[in-house]
Amino acid sequence: MSILVGNDTRVLVQGITGQAGAFHTEKMLEYGTRVVGGVTPGKRGQLVHGVPVFNTVREAAEATGANASVIFVPARFACDAILEAIDAQVALIVVITEGIPTLDMVRVRKRLGPPAQRPSAGQTGLPIRLIGPNCPGLTTPGVCKLGIMPGYIHAPGGIGVLSRSGTLTYDAVYQLTQAGLGQSTCIGIGGDPVLGSSFVDLLKLLEQDSQTEAVVLIGEIGVTEEEEAASFIRAHMRKPVFAFVAGRMAPREKRMGHAGAIIAGGRGTAAEKIETLRQAGVTVIDSPAAIGQTVKTALGALRNPKAARVG
Repeated sequence: MSILVGNDTRVLVQGITGQAGAFHTEKMLEYGTRVVGGVTPGKRGQLVHGVPVFNTVREAAEATGANASVIFVPARFACDAILEAIDAQVALIVVITEGIPTLDMVRVRKRLGPPAQRPSAGQTGLPIRLIGPNCPGLTTPGVCKLGIMPGYIHAPGGIGVLSRSGTLTYDAVYQLTQAGLGQSTCIGIGGDPVLGSSFVDLLKLLEQDSQTEAVVLIGEIGVTEEEEAASFIRAHMRKPVFAFVAGRMAPREKRMGHAGAIIAGGRGTAAEKIETLRQAGVTVIDSPAAIGQTVKTALGALRNPKAARVG
């Protein structure tokens, strides 16, 4: 099993005729993702890497049976693209675009509503789920990738990966693969202040997933994602969770890379997040270079406690 994407995922690419959309459509197809259509207004009838282009998301979804969309639309048009996908009842919407104004994402969140009241996807009847914006997407190794993650770094297995950072996602996944630890599903949730899905939203799914054995969580300074995750982990997670938090040396009141990565009013520091996660029983890793080996050693001890005691 996996979460969110699998063999039955049929993908639209919004902004497929742009440079980024076309390039990553090709890479997704090479990975084996079922990209069934693209959307660019006014470009209906064109083909991009053999994928038919439609004028609207609704038209594309009805023609192809798509149940997921990846958005590469420029920031000034991204809000309308997301709302169009929601109105077309696409089950999973992944927003790669960065630089979307925060107020635009507030509009999107208002349209979606709280999780229990979100509009339903036409294909499943389940609430529509949004990943991103400003994210690398998600991958179920060997099956399907939506977004810009490099395919070759992944391997199928039992480690779920959730991250606010794109680059650190790639590093952590590659380390896990090199350590012989495959992944169930890897998700970049995005680095903006207002996101479609939180750590908590996705931890719930990984805790329920029978294939996922453990979770690696990669956080960073700013906002409260890690603190909320720690509360959920303490109360509900039975699987081991490992975490790395970036930004220990970041100065206060200065945005570091992501729009949400800022220590404001003395809150959101790496030290605070690390302590909160440790109190929740999470194994916090001090160096990003040690993620793979730390997880391998800890899981080895859990699987074979007698050998660990002898060692």
